[in-house]
Parts: sequence; C-alpha cells; structure tokens
Amino acid sequence: MNRSSLSFLLLALVASVASAIDIDFTSESSINDGLALVAKGLMDYYNGNNTGETPGMFSHPYYWWEAGAAWNSMLDYWYYTGDDQYNDLLKSSLLFQVGDNWDYMPQNQTTTEGNDDQGFWGVTVMAAAEKNFSNPLEHEPQWLYLAQAVFNTMAARWDNQHCGGGLRWQIFTWNNGYNYKNTVSNGCLFNIGARLARYTGNATYAEWAERVWDWVTSQGFITTDKDVYQVFDGGFIEDNCTEIVNLEWTYNSGLYMAGAAVMYNHTNDTKWLGRAERIWKRSKVFFMDNTNIMYEAACQPSLQCNTDQRCFNAIFSRFLGLTCLMAPPLNAEIQEYLAATSVGILQSCTGGSDGHTCGLNWGHDGWDGYYGLGEQMNALEALQNRLVWTRPPPLTADTGASSVGNGSAGGGSVADIVTNTIAIETKDRAGAGIITAIIIVMFLVSAWWMIV
Repeated sequence: MNRSSLSFLLLALVASVASAIDIDFTSESSINDGLALVAKGLMDYYNGNNTGETPGMFSHPYYWWEAGAAWNSMLDYWYYTGDDQYNDLLKSSLLFQVGDNWDYMPQNQTTTEGNDDQGFWGVTVMAAAEKNFSNPLEHEPQWLYLAQAVFNTMAARWDNQHCGGGLRWQIFTWNNGYNYKNTVSNGCLFNIGARLARYTGNATYAEWAERVWDWVTSQGFITTDKDVYQVFDGGFIEDNCTEIVNLEWTYNSGLYMAGAAVMYNHTNDTKWLGRAERIWKRSKVFFMDNTNIMYEAACQPSLQCNTDQRCFNAIFSRFLGLTCLMAPPLNAEIQEYLAATSVGILQSCTGGSDGHTCGLNWGHDGWDGYYGLGEQMNALEALQNRLVWTRPPPLTADTGASSVGNGSAGGGSVADIVTNTIAIETKDRAGAGIITAIIIVMFLVSAWWMIV
C-alpha cells in the first residue's frame, strides 16, 4: 500500500469514528445532536418532492403504509427535540396523502391499500392531534378529523359474517390476504379507538375498543388463559379463524399494549392495566437474552426479515413509550429495557459512508451491514422513547389539544356505524382460495421455529 492510499484509509477511519453516534442521556445537547444524525439518515430515504415522485412517499422499495409510520417517527422527533427543520415536509406529506374524501384512501393507493395500511396513517394523525402539531389551514382537513375519518371507515368494514366479527387484512377482494383477518388491522382500530375515546370523551369510541379487544381475545388472536398474553398474527375465514397463524410480531404487541394502557388512563379501570401488563410480560421475548437488546424474534434469527418487518421495532418502541406514559406502573421496567437497547443501537449506528448509518441487529458487534428506512426508524424511535417524560403526555380536548374534529368524518357517525355486508362472488372465492393457500405456506415456512 503506497503512502497516499494509507493516508486515505486513515482519514476514512478517523471520519467514521468522528461521525459515529455517541449520546449521553444526561445531556440534552448530546441527545439532540445524536438524534439529529439518526433523523437525517431517515430523511435521506425521502424522495417524494423530487420531479416525478409522489409527495409523502419514500424511495423504493418502501410501501405507502411505511411512509405513514415513518412520518410518525419524524413527528415524535420534532416533539422530543424541538428540531422543526422537517416540519414543513411532514405537514405537507400528511396532507397530500389524505385522498379526495379526507380519509387516507388516496387514488394512488386505490388498488392495493389494506386496512392496516390506512390504519397506520390514522395512528400518525392521531399523534399529531395529541401533540398539538401545527394545525392545517381552515379549509384543509384537521388532524383529529382525519383520525376520526380513518376510524369510521375502518369500523364500517367490521365483518360479522365471518369469524363472528373483525376486520379483514385487505379492503379489496382482488388483493392477497382478503380472506385473512389479521391482528394488526384490528389493532389499529383498537389503538385509534382507545385514543379517540381519551381525546374526545366520546363513550362510543371506548365501546368500540372493548368490542375489538373482546373479539381478538375470543378468537385466540390474543391468548388470555395464562399470566402472559401472546399476540398472534391472525386467521383465515375459510376455517372460521380457528387455525391461528402463531407468529408474534413486535408491532402487534405494541398496538394492543399501548391501546390497553390508554384505556386504563382514560377509564381508571384496572382490568386494562392488567391487560397491558400481561402483554408486556410476554413482550420480553422480543429482547435478547443476557443483553435485553430489542430484536424482531420472528425473523431476525433466520435473517429473513422483509422490508416491512425491518421497521416493526420502531412501532413497538413508540408504543412502549406511550405505555410508559399511560400506565406508569410499567414505566420503570420498560425504560430499563430501552436503556439496554440504546447501548446496542449506538454501537450499531456506525456504518455506511457517513459513519453513522444504523444496522438491523443491535446485538451484533458494530454495524451488521444492513441499512434502510426501517433501520433508521427503529433506531430513532427506540432512542427517543427514552425521553417520554421530558415532554407533556398526549393531550386531550380537555387538557389543551387544539385540533378540531367531526364525529361524522369519513362518511358516517361513529355512533351509527353498521356492519358492512361484504358480498363475495364465486370467482372471488376461487381466487381467494388460491391466494390463501399460498399465504398459508409462506406463513408456515417463516414461522417454523416458533411452532417448534
């Protein structure tokens, strides 16, 4: 190696070390500086404002639903750090994607959108209302209105014809998974409903939260026969949802844990605290033995996490933070696990040409070579949810929230929602049967370790 090559290598190593993320959680400036690097890495994947691209969307291969979840991460980033440099993009993106009916059913997603996809955008605007994020102009849809519109349109799809209730994974008959009722779609409805109940004081939202909880537990999607509650993935309508796909994902547990915690905060009914506690007890399976570092147990050990699954830890971390706020008895232990996870994150976010790109496996010694939108979201949310007590808790209409809503948003009052009868043509049944068979095989292959 000649002298110039050696000098270049040394400079590269020095630059990498200098730009690595090192956060002292006792120093506000250190926290903000470190989180700014992770947030910048996340926004490096945003290209929606480029010529020919769609505002609000992140670069390929990231789907629409993940964009909605990513904007929630950036909303939280602003809230905990005060850094508003991305707020204009955040606001314009949330508004661009609302669709003609202001319900997050935009034309660019008409053929592919699922209930969970719509739900995660609803979760984000619900958080915008709770955090008093800059309100849209008067002629534009407001954050609370949008959350109500998502809730109402989802609740109108509640299907009593199959499995005794619940939401299907997909909205449209032609999409893979239309005959599958999954826990995450129903979890979004539950989570938004609980938060709307707390925000507005409208008892009907709380009734819907009870309905969703009762249904998922009656189906065995959430087990309630032991001291720990496992949250499984879902079931197919062909067998009346009796053959449960027993994959456990972090974001599913997070949705229900935080929703139960919100219901506890809203009602002061200890049954909800108990439910949140029991989900949290099982959620410890998502932290590595000995180190307590978070990971996606259903796919990371086999190196099979797909693009979507590589951001689930971000959503889980966000809901761990919300659980801390809404159910303080769980705060100390959850924060211990987040603190242990932070150690893994900081030594992981040392990769890439910038020297602070975050990886997927935080238990790996250094950066593991993985990178992407999901990896940045995961790191950002896990780190910033250690700060939940540094800012006011989610606001309500009675505690200073300013967003204006409408109970009829999305085309119908929440109090008057009726079951949406879904007619399935013979050709749809045949096609769905083939799709179902394919999905079953995929699930079983990816879940073999958990079944064993």
